[in-house]
Amino acid sequence: MDPLCYQTPIFSSNFFLAFNPDLFPPPFLLSLSLSFSLSTVKERKQSIAMVSPHGIKLAVYLISSYFGDLNAKVCDCLLRRGTQTLYQVVSSTELSRTNVKNCLLVLIHHNCVQAFALRQQGGFGEEPKVITQYMALFDNIIHKLRFPKFIEIVSEEMGKECEEIFEGLLQHGRLSLTEIIERYKEASKQGDSSADAARDSFNSLVNARFVERCPAPDPLLEPPAAEETAAKKRGAKSAKIQAQTMEEQALAAAAPMESMRFLVEDIWNDSVERADKRTTDVKCGMKRKQGDLESNTKDSATGEKEVLWRANFEEFIRRLRHKDPFCTYSICLGAEDKPHIPPLELVNCLVIDVILLRSCKKACVANVKVRVNNDAAIVLAATLELSRHSETKLRIDNSVPQSINAIYDEVIKREGGLGMDLERIRASLDDLGCEAPLMEIDETYSVDLKNIIEQARIEEVESIVLKRYGREAYRMFRLLSKADRLVETDKISDTTFVEKKDAVKILFKLWKDDYLEMKKVIARAAKQSEFILWKINKQSLWEHILDEMYHAALNLRLRITHEKEQEKEILQMPKDKLVGELGNKYMRLRKVCIVLESSLMNLDDSLMLFHDF
Repeated sequence: MDPLCYQTPIFSSNFFLAFNPDLFPPPFLLSLSLSFSLSTVKERKQSIAMVSPHGIKLAVYLISSYFGDLNAKVCDCLLRRGTQTLYQVVSSTELSRTNVKNCLLVLIHHNCVQAFALRQQGGFGEEPKVITQYMALFDNIIHKLRFPKFIEIVSEEMGKECEEIFEGLLQHGRLSLTEIIERYKEASKQGDSSADAARDSFNSLVNARFVERCPAPDPLLEPPAAEETAAKKRGAKSAKIQAQTMEEQALAAAAPMESMRFLVEDIWNDSVERADKRTTDVKCGMKRKQGDLESNTKDSATGEKEVLWRANFEEFIRRLRHKDPFCTYSICLGAEDKPHIPPLELVNCLVIDVILLRSCKKACVANVKVRVNNDAAIVLAATLELSRHSETKLRIDNSVPQSINAIYDEVIKREGGLGMDLERIRASLDDLGCEAPLMEIDETYSVDLKNIIEQARIEEVESIVLKRYGREAYRMFRLLSKADRLVETDKISDTTFVEKKDAVKILFKLWKDDYLEMKKVIARAAKQSEFILWKINKQSLWEHILDEMYHAALNLRLRITHEKEQEKEILQMPKDKLVGELGNKYMRLRKVCIVLESSLMNLDDSLMLFHDF
């Protein structure tokens, strides 16, 4: 099924019937049409609300940097308006139909957009219609910031050969096995003799779950059955909890079965023969042509279906979540070497000062190492490693339960864990908040990851408050985060030893910047009194901090581009001519780029903490 073969605008027949007095439908059909339209609009609003304003700007800028302004315009339309049909995208962007189709093909091929078909009931006396819709995959777009981290993980764990294959998948978005072989042969310049090495490297990437099969190009969604609709109307709590948006249903329907997701079929010899009979347009450092994009999952020469493969972003985010300190991207310059970066309108001081001071971010293991002790960090790392392949989704509240014997076997393999016995492991599990089993026959433990990640988020925000508002504000903010309830102004002032007048100013400033919530309570007695209560709403605070971080990441990207644009003539000159004043300018630009790019990598660690973990 071609994702671009359906061109009927959404709700076109219902819209026409509703406003044509000669063809006005019966009341029951009109109510059905309106209810379906309103539910779809509600789902779209929910999907749009998940992305913050600066998150959309950052995603659009990344698409513009990688694929040009036309693709960025289509992406901006999908991010701001939600799921759209081809007709709606053409109408909103005012681009030609051909340009929009080409942009959607590119974005789908690079895993930035997912298409899906939706069967809708037709108007009075009409057959049901199948309409293809498109939704932007915001997370996959933001993952482009992390490509250097993903490549480094593959290089460290799998070697140079696997790194070359994986880098090709990141560059081209999706590749078949035949195309991966051809690209590797051309890059290695060893001809057919390198085919076996390419196969082994590719199998290693799949076995490590760094590479997965691509989702279905356009899964078909059926309208909800009458029984499901009636159950939802009855208001069952379980139905509300498990209710999925249209976009979530589409992603679930497109995802390959777990048994097929990492399955490499034994078609190697046939693939090599086809690769020898034809020449591919995919070369090292070049993008695939549009003809290859339109074929999607078919071999243009034989008509046989070929499996397309892509990078498995979920596995890399999981590795980064479980990783020890993120020290890889720390700033390598000494204090005396750090260049002065003059202020520009492109860059604000948002979060960046904190990043430059804190060059080592903490994931789950590193946070526990600092907050609890080294033994607890070793046990946590072992438990997360055991449960990694059993996790069915990325965001989990608790790790998969593991037996004490399995945890022990994994702990003694790690550095510093050889001398730990079962009692020390049980004590560390207790420090991690794991409840002891009631019966020792089945002694299993599960780690509360939600609490660990929440503590890491709180520490991250506290460091920002300390840097931006001072130590007194930090003490008051920390008091409220520990209390996790409404606290009166006088009590905050007395507990933190801050004068009430100064405390009120600081609290109002934090409230104005959306770090706190405020409530006024009026006590009506002999004398009317007004009390001001303060509280931290963690969920809204996380969203606010995340939007600020998106803003800072966008500003850093703009600043890097600005610096390179200012000195583009120096960058184009050969290195042997960079002497004297030109050499000094080049070194200054290099140091500035190192500071900015390192800051962006460190900021991205915090982005993952608030969005992906």
